[in-house]
Amino acid sequence: MREDEMANDCIFQAIDNQAGTFKRLRDEHAREVTEDYVEMIANLIDQDGEARAVTLAERFGVTPATVNNTLKRLERDGYVTSKPYRAIFLTDNGRVLAKTCKERHQMVCNFLIAIGVDRDIAEADAEGIEHHVSEATISFFRDFVAKQIG
Repeated sequence: MREDEMANDCIFQAIDNQAGTFKRLRDEHAREVTEDYVEMIANLIDQDGEARAVTLAERFGVTPATVNNTLKRLERDGYVTSKPYRAIFLTDNGRVLAKTCKERHQMVCNFLIAIGVDRDIAEADAEGIEHHVSEATISFFRDFVAKQIG
């Protein structure tokens, strides 16, 4: 199949399933903030021994009020525990999600590097892509990277 035929085929498939595609993207965007926060909290705990709201605000470039609202939601959803003016801790569910996010990020990054993308660009692009690829795509990435290495 020629490249222009593949591109047109993808466009027609997207049009046929636009509502489903956009619903999936909305769901993924809603999860994206949760995943970014949980992953960042895990990184801060690993690097600094603790995660604090002020550090999250600095890292994400948002206001402390934004962080506090997000932390309330994460606490409600069972990913973190926190107390005012104290460190933030991941629950068991939060640790599992953070580990999964880190693995997905690394796999996307490894795949991009394997196809020739510069490491710095791959790292930046993986930050966005990791939230929007299916498990089937991640599995393809994993197989592709394994073939490149071995």
